[in-house]
Amino acid sequence: MNQILDTRKIYVTPGLKRKKKLYKINFFLSTFLVCILFSCYIYAEYDKAKSEEMSKEILSSFTLGTYEPEIGTEENPIVIILDNEDINGFVEVTTLEDSLAGAAVNEYNQGEMEDSQGEYKAIAIIDIPSIELHYPILSRVSDELLKISPNKFYGPEPNEVGNFCIAGHNYRNSKLFSNVHLLEKEDLIHITDLKGRVVTYKVYDKYQVMPEDTSCTSQLTNGRREVTLITCTNSTLERIIIKASEI
Repeated sequence: MNQILDTRKIYVTPGLKRKKKLYKINFFLSTFLVCILFSCYIYAEYDKAKSEEMSKEILSSFTLGTYEPEIGTEENPIVIILDNEDINGFVEVTTLEDSLAGAAVNEYNQGEMEDSQGEYKAIAIIDIPSIELHYPILSRVSDELLKISPNKFYGPEPNEVGNFCIAGHNYRNSKLFSNVHLLEKEDLIHITDLKGRVVTYKVYDKYQVMPEDTSCTSQLTNGRREVTLITCTNSTLERIIIKASEI
């Protein structure tokens, strides 16, 4: 039987050694990066779940008849405008982004809880049956509070004449305002306030704006009670605006 023997030797050149070493380094770094990203994802989900639990605790402790607005709030409101000009006697100017970053809007006395910026409390409950949304509305807006529950962004007290604006996070899941983009005209929004009143609002408009556009906070409602929901698009580049009017 004839056999063919290959006696050639494979020589490991310096270049091959470098490539092998680089491959090992890249493999290690890729594995390390995947572990870091996975850990961050797990922590983010844990943080969201913890915030959801806190929201439920606030909701369970929601009590009627405890509302007491701060003296002078209505006479000295904060206006949210774009052009940095003083209008209609409003004395403080900020942008939508600044407000969502933590500007206090219409704070309240007798706060039941505190974050790094002071006291806050639940001033209403929002229910949207079509997207199974049920959360307390907190009395002011900040980065910390937006992680817990929807916040009062601007406007009158809940269920009063004017445009009651509510901001909420879009986590791109089922939490907070993530499904607000699914709302359509004729969908119903129920707001329960601290006086025990339940007012139903019907969605009449839905659109997107750039973050700098704060025209949705206008209080020109012709004497009607209105609600405006504000959240981010999935890309976070624009804002989804839902407008609803009392029925």
